[in-house]
Amino acid sequence: MSDDCIFCSIVAGDIPARTVYETDSVLAFLDANPLARGHTLVIPKSHAHHVGDLDADLASDLFGAAASLTPEIQAAVGADGANVGVNDGEAAGQEVPHVHVHVVPRFEGDGGAAIHAVAGGRPDLSDDELDAVADEVAAAIDG
Repeated sequence: MSDDCIFCSIVAGDIPARTVYETDSVLAFLDANPLARGHTLVIPKSHAHHVGDLDADLASDLFGAAASLTPEIQAAVGADGANVGVNDGEAAGQEVPHVHVHVVPRFEGDGGAAIHAVAGGRPDLSDDELDAVADEVAAAIDG
């Protein structure tokens, strides 16, 4: 737990939330400033700032919950689809420094955009540049 984290305060019961799902390791509640009816946040109960800070078991619990809750949330609010995403770091728009998965129900004609819209303009990368990036990422993963 982090003393200055609003989500940790929600987990501790110090701040009320509209909880829709809870296990020993995961909590899901309605976003207080929703982007759509049914907008839900799925969080690990233990504090982790970035996705990479999650151990394998907690990541499995968190993303497993998001996967199982998404169709249930859609059904509950009569949504036609959902955007599911994580803002990881300030540059990506993360406002609360505690990992959280957004499940945003989507409705035909709601004026929203695809997840591709969040990154702004697309870079114009050549095949050689894409190959180089793939090599860089693979090397970083292999450590």
